[in-house]
Amino acid sequence: MIIIHNRYIPFRHFMAINLFGVIFVKKGFKLNEVDYRHEYIHTLQMREMLFIFFYLWYITEWMVRLLMKGNAYRQISFEREAYSQMHNPTYLQRRKHYAWMKYLKRR
Repeated sequence: MIIIHNRYIPFRHFMAINLFGVIFVKKGFKLNEVDYRHEYIHTLQMREMLFIFFYLWYITEWMVRLLMKGNAYRQISFEREAYSQMHNPTYLQRRKHYAWMKYLKRR
């Protein structure tokens, strides 16, 4: 995976963002193993949804979650999978395709 350090992307309070399998990291921030795993889970999600469908689903789900109680970003199924498994060092080896779907249900 390509990692690009710069001062423009990501914006605001984010330290890293994955765009089409390329990780943009805020200048001065070091991506650790856990953060890398989080972003790599997103890359796997993007690949299995052929990238464009990942972004269409992500935006649609975010807009729906805005209408619900809680943090819309943290409730997106893609983010829920990545956050819940980023500390699991063996997850990438055993992750099944479309694993994010089990995170669609609201907690």
